[in-house]
Order: sequence, then C-alpha cells, then structure tokens
Amino acid sequence: NPGWYAPEGHEPDQGEETWGRPHWFDWWAAEHHAARNDVVLMDMSFMAKFLVQGRDAGRVLNHLSANDVDQDAGRITYTQWLNERGTLEADLTVTKLDDELFWVVASDTAHRHAFTRLARACEPAHAFATDVTAAYAQINIQGPRSRELMQRVTTIDLSNAAFPFRTARHIDIGLARVLCVRITYLGELGYELYVPAEQAIHVYERLVREGDAVGLVHAGLKALASLRMEKGYRDYGHDIDNTDSVLEAGLGFAVDLKKLNGFIGRDAVIAKKAAGPLTRRLVQVLVLDPEPMMFHAEIVHRNGKPV
Repeated sequence: NPGWYAPEGHEPDQGEETWGRPHWFDWWAAEHHAARNDVVLMDMSFMAKFLVQGRDAGRVLNHLSANDVDQDAGRITYTQWLNERGTLEADLTVTKLDDELFWVVASDTAHRHAFTRLARACEPAHAFATDVTAAYAQINIQGPRSRELMQRVTTIDLSNAAFPFRTARHIDIGLARVLCVRITYLGELGYELYVPAEQAIHVYERLVREGDAVGLVHAGLKALASLRMEKGYRDYGHDIDNTDSVLEAGLGFAVDLKKLNGFIGRDAVIAKKAAGPLTRRLVQVLVLDPEPMMFHAEIVHRNGKPV
C-alpha cells in the first residue's frame, strides 16, 4: 500500500533519505488536508478480517473484549483485548451482524496474534473463527464530503438519521454487495467498505468515476498516520503495546466494567483504578519548531532527563 501518491505529471520517486522534509512532503500534506476538507479514498485491504459464527460467538467475543460488543445487530464497537494483567493484547473493532455472526477487524501487524487468541477462545464453545482477510478488500471513503460521494453510488439512504455513526449494514454499489460501516480512524465523517475481492475493482472504479464530481483524492498511509495522530487515536505496535495498561493508554472510555460476566483483565483494570492517580500516561508532545521531523522512537527529555 502506498505511503503517498505522486500528482499527475510527477514520478512516484521516494528520493534520497533525509532527516529533513522529503520532496514528497507537500503531496502528503495535500492528502491530509483533502481528508479534513473534502473526501479521500484509502485502500486498506491489508487489514486483518475475521468472521466469528455460532451460538456462542457473542459470548466468546464479549469475554475477550473489554467493551460490550454483543449489543444490537448492525453496530460496530471499538474495543481492546486485554490479558490478565490488564495490559493490551489487541486494539480492534467488532461488528455484530446478527446474533450468531460477527465481523472482527484488526491491524495487519496484529493479524496472527489476534487470530490465534480468537481461535483459542472459540475452542471450548460453539463458536468458529475464520480468517477472511484475503477474501475482502477494504476501501475507506473518509472526509466531510464522504456521504455526498457514497450517496452517488448506492440506493441506500445514508442520511444521519437513517445511517448513524457506528451503523454497519450491507449496501449495493453497482453490481456488488458491500458491507458498509460508518466509522472513522481519521476523525471525520467516513465509511469503511468491505468488498468481496472479485468485485473490488468494479467498486473502486465506480467510486473513482463518481468521485470526480466531489473532488475525490487518493490518500496513502502517511496521511493515515498523521490524521489519526492529530486526533489522538492509538496505533497498536507504534504507540501502544502489551506493556501498556488500557488506562495508561487513555482507552478507559472503551472499557465496560459493568457488563455481565466481565472480561479477561477486568480485575486488573479495577485494581489499577483503585490504586489512585496513574503514574504513567501516554501523552502526545507538540514540537513547536516545524523543521525537525520526528520519525519513530525519539527520546524525549524533560529537565535534562529522558522520560
């Protein structure tokens, strides 16, 4: 998947490695601003996708998940999977399609780990996990004009009243039947489209054709990173991992301590809360000088000491 797209008339040349701004920085910035002001298309087919089916599917997923993922059908829920220590094993979404059918989406870096954890949890129950990653493309349409574009390609009413935030349902796009989920990792109005692989090019071409009328821009993974960071959204494997507690990571809002039958790690989360104010927190640091580029794992000093 591309980090960025070269504009027409330019070669998509990575150029020399540099500690400063690469020559493609402004192209990346343009994609970022297109997501904030208009509409972008992102190919995120690399994401890991699992189907969970069976009588006990909801119970198994709710035991794994810190949030309550087994509520109304047609709803997506953001959640973490914890271990007994209350630290993070996975950061993902669970969509309930019906009482015996769930759709789980995790990042590519957590693919095998998340699926193994899921499959083991299913073993003693009437629940069956299938890795369908290769069977579906994922096309994300994000930005304030995303509804305008989507409404041009489907007969389904996508108005806020008919299709509110966190809705998941199948819609038509051309000849394809697509799972459309109204969710965002960028902080804008947006939709994730899960398309059967054999229909992906057909759906992509339909979106691009209609996108001309609303200023559709292709955006890459550099924009994904800068947009999610601007909103303070977490990325497992980059700024959170299995050494972080869900509370230290600032994800307590996605934990339901009151749900029936609890979840793995619940006791540890309760103990952490009872222990008083946190002494360790994930924070974002704003660099006031725009020239230095932060790449990864730089050491931050406070009063001369590394923190």
